[in-house]
Amino acid sequence: MIDIAIHITFVAVGISQLLAMVRLLRGPHVGDRILALDTMVINAIALIVLLGMYWGTEIYFESAMIFAMLGFVSTVALARFVLRGDIIE
Repeated sequence: MIDIAIHITFVAVGISQLLAMVRLLRGPHVGDRILALDTMVINAIALIVLLGMYWGTEIYFESAMIFAMLGFVSTVALARFVLRGDIIE
C-alpha cells in the first residue's frame, strides 16, 4: 500500500517540478525566477527523500539535508545579488 502512495507522490512532485521549471523559464520578473528556482530545490529534496523511502536507505536523507543547506545558501546569495549587486559586503 505504501508503494502505491510513493508512486503517486513521485508523479505529483514530478509534475510540480515541471511546473516550477515552466515558471523559471517564463517568469516575467527576476523575483519570480528566484522563487521558481527555490521551489525546484524543495521539489528535488522531496524527490531525494522519496527515493530514500522507496529504497529503504538512510543515506538519501543525509544527502537531502546537505542539498537543503546548499539550496538555502544559494537562494539567499542570488537574492542578495539581485537586490544589491554584491553578495559579500
